[in-house]
Amino acid sequence: MSNNATILFFPHGAGPLPLLNEPGHAAMNRFLRSFPETIALPDAIIVISAHWEEPVITVTAAAAPPLLFDYTGFPAETYEYEYPSPGHPELADKVQGLLQQAGIETSLDHERGFDHGMFVPLMLMYPSADIPCIQISLAASLDAAEHVRIGKALAELKSENLLILGSGFSFHNIKQMMSKHDDSSDPRNQEFETWLAQTCSDPGLSETEREQRLSNWESAPHARYCHPREEHLLPLQVCYGIGQTVAKRVFKEPVVGFIVSAYQWD
Repeated sequence: MSNNATILFFPHGAGPLPLLNEPGHAAMNRFLRSFPETIALPDAIIVISAHWEEPVITVTAAAAPPLLFDYTGFPAETYEYEYPSPGHPELADKVQGLLQQAGIETSLDHERGFDHGMFVPLMLMYPSADIPCIQISLAASLDAAEHVRIGKALAELKSENLLILGSGFSFHNIKQMMSKHDDSSDPRNQEFETWLAQTCSDPGLSETEREQRLSNWESAPHARYCHPREEHLLPLQVCYGIGQTVAKRVFKEPVVGFIVSAYQWD
């Protein structure tokens, strides 16, 4: 196994439902629980979460961040979870420095806790909570090309023994998710996933073409049906910017009734 960084864009599920063993998340849960066995134990984890947007890119810098229960309407137990992973102020400083070197304004946040885009999947992946973690926000602009640039600014991190997680969802139409009650396939979902797989994993594309497709993702088939708002896709653009190469599709299964995918760069 390589000691270089592993970069993974993956679905994190709906709120805390993965931790409640909701049946629609079974395949995703199996994938997340087994994934750590496929890579070296990382020295630290960086999470780009779909659930944090800031006008200026912001990085968690607390030594021991609390949990941020940024969901509502779930059972009481879901507000009592603990995931006492340490923060990593030194890594936060390094990330800020790399972004600033690239001309990207960046702030450190010493108060914010880890949101569910971080702690829900990591409770499945690394339940011992002993690997230092930091989170990086999205830019409130939600501009895809900007998020590729953010990733490119962090490309130096590829040489370190890190796990870099883009925590989002390749399909995120909440209205459709809540109204679907059968196992039928959705052609619009399928067509977008086909486009995304070609974009990320086709070795015949140049990196210029790949970047252009991800920066102009709204031109993909049924793009705005699959992502009425793009915050759950943008962690992928950051991951691509760091990796800047073809990705391997490592997961393609239904989650809450819709096909979703995970992509790995290493």
